[in-house]
Amino acid sequence: MGDEVMARIEAAVELGRGGARDAARSDLQAVWDGISDDAFHRCVAAHFLADLQDDLRDELRWDERALEAVAAVTDERAQEYDASLQVRGFLPSLHLSLADDHRRLGDAERARAFLDQARAVSDVLGEDPYGATVRDAMEKITAALAAGSTDPLPA
Repeated sequence: MGDEVMARIEAAVELGRGGARDAARSDLQAVWDGISDDAFHRCVAAHFLADLQDDLRDELRWDERALEAVAAVTDERAQEYDASLQVRGFLPSLHLSLADDHRRLGDAERARAFLDQARAVSDVLGEDPYGATVRDAMEKITAALAAGSTDPLPA
């Protein structure tokens, strides 16, 4: 039996990647509103909801919710969805999201603190596309901070 909530999250994420941001945000908000006490679902939904926000402060709030929720996720719960998952593997991306939010809001000090936290757990990243994506984002955020940029990162 599959995880219906994760299937709905994945479908909404694909909608967003396809350019239907409003529909994706609406679908993910409906998922969020229906989640009771599953920290895994809350973490994943909030992480993706953050990326669909038009206002940077809303994005920050969703990224904060994702980081807050991950504290209650166990490896065992994550592995109910995918046997290869470890909660520690979520942390680099969650911390980087917050680093970038704070950087774009002009708070370089908080951005650097979250970037340092991402670096501290980056040893968990594999030599796979996910690991490469997170390491690339880490480099881009580092460069943007060094340049004093608050512009969105290049794709």
